[in-house]
Amino acid sequence: MGKVVIINHPLIEHKLAIIRNKSTDTKTFRENVNEIGSLVTYEITRDLATKPIEVETPITSTICQTLAKDVVIVPILRAGLGMVDGIQNVIPTAKIGHIGLYRDELTLLPHEYYVKLPDNIVNATILVVDPMLATGGSAIVAINHIKARGGKDIRFVGLVGCPEGVKALTTAHPDVDIFLVKQDLRLNEKGYIVPGLGDCGDRLFGTK
Repeated sequence: MGKVVIINHPLIEHKLAIIRNKSTDTKTFRENVNEIGSLVTYEITRDLATKPIEVETPITSTICQTLAKDVVIVPILRAGLGMVDGIQNVIPTAKIGHIGLYRDELTLLPHEYYVKLPDNIVNATILVVDPMLATGGSAIVAINHIKARGGKDIRFVGLVGCPEGVKALTTAHPDVDIFLVKQDLRLNEKGYIVPGLGDCGDRLFGTK
């Protein structure tokens, strides 16, 4: 059974307050989402497997540890892009796939329009990235696509979730760990998280 991890840290709390604020401008919002992406990377990768390698230091040879598996970052477009640079700053060797989904405003159901994944996902640790875990529909569909292409070691990485989204994702994919910085109260009638961040994609890219 996958675990649900709420990542607590004073710096994350500080930056979360900034991005929750409806008055925060696009540049500041984007910078803080990116910085939170970097901060959460240490927690979401804490249990990655390593393997020993021999390294020559300036003094002598020694045994060090390196990652045993590749890491693939898969943002759910558009909003997931806001966290990618922050994660890749910490894991610069990570490859990046993309899954494009949009949500029908009436049904709230996700519709796919783009899927492009690296060839190495079968043996990689895959970080599915979307700042918001609201209904859970987009995350479920994205992970369906990844599993259909052979992905197995999958983790969902978000900023803000709610009980409805967490329940939906854990029910559909009980083997996937969920990492969030906050679990909020609920969804409203329009499918937005309360108190949430608003429309994260629009706030990242200044489209509203």
